[in-house]
Amino acid sequence: MFRNRITRMAKHWKKWARKRNIECFRIYDRDIPQVPVCVDLYGPLCHISVYKNNYEISDEDKIKENEEVSRIVCETLSIDPNQIFWKKREPKKGKEQYEKQSEQSELFEVGENGLRFYVNLSDYVDTGLFLDHRITRDLVRKESKGKKFLNLFSYTGSFTVYAASGGAVKSLSVDLSNTYSDWAEENLKLNGFSLTKHRVFKADVMEWLRHERKNPDREKYDLIVVDPPTFSNSKKMVEIFDIQKDHAEILNTLYLDFALPGAVLFFSTNFRKFEFSKQAVLWDNVKDISKFTIPEDFRNEKIHFCWKMEKPI
Repeated sequence: MFRNRITRMAKHWKKWARKRNIECFRIYDRDIPQVPVCVDLYGPLCHISVYKNNYEISDEDKIKENEEVSRIVCETLSIDPNQIFWKKREPKKGKEQYEKQSEQSELFEVGENGLRFYVNLSDYVDTGLFLDHRITRDLVRKESKGKKFLNLFSYTGSFTVYAASGGAVKSLSVDLSNTYSDWAEENLKLNGFSLTKHRVFKADVMEWLRHERKNPDREKYDLIVVDPPTFSNSKKMVEIFDIQKDHAEILNTLYLDFALPGAVLFFSTNFRKFEFSKQAVLWDNVKDISKFTIPEDFRNEKIHFCWKMEKPI
């Protein structure tokens, strides 16, 4: 059953991706409940995320199950086992979600919509490029011509690369992680963008907002992306961050102190139980665009939630 499904899906999604100039895409999204894995292709490489079974299974049987999945994937995609990277997906909090799973530290270059990105398929649970935000990234690119762009919780800077490619005149990307900030700079350089015009700043976002809002000479922006983690308690942070508790404060601070008239903001989260406090947010024309931003190759309609909002001119 799994062999038939992945054979059919691989053929379909490879053809689909070629037409769209996409090298990274999902070909299997836990389609069959008895095979709870997600299979993503990154160029010639395969990334398999393993989820918990919805039935009791011994560790020994789980290993056998994964070995069978690997064998079928190798045969179906005509790839070598060393081209497959496995990740165990389980709920993590705070800094755990960014901790290293391996020490291979090998970056691979991949393409998406005419842009290039570095991905790391071995060392972290996530690869450096969230495939479910492919459409959101392109929306940012389409909005960015002539804009000043702010990217908060910027991770590896993919939104910034898209904004720069769309004609953003300058940008600032803020993230707490040294690793991801350096990675963002490498992604910008890979696409030929100036690190003088497109700056990456390492800081606790909440603390940066509170400090920078007091600066009378602070920059203001007309395009903003906020894509925070659900929860973070890094030792580098002044306070614990909680997306449910803190999202209204972030959005309102941006509205009052960092957004130019006519500014557009995209806000996203992958927290399944998230409840958006629309009444507590100052922004106008707030629209839930989640369904529109989830790519065709993702079956999970709750892989993320996304809102677009505006500040009146």
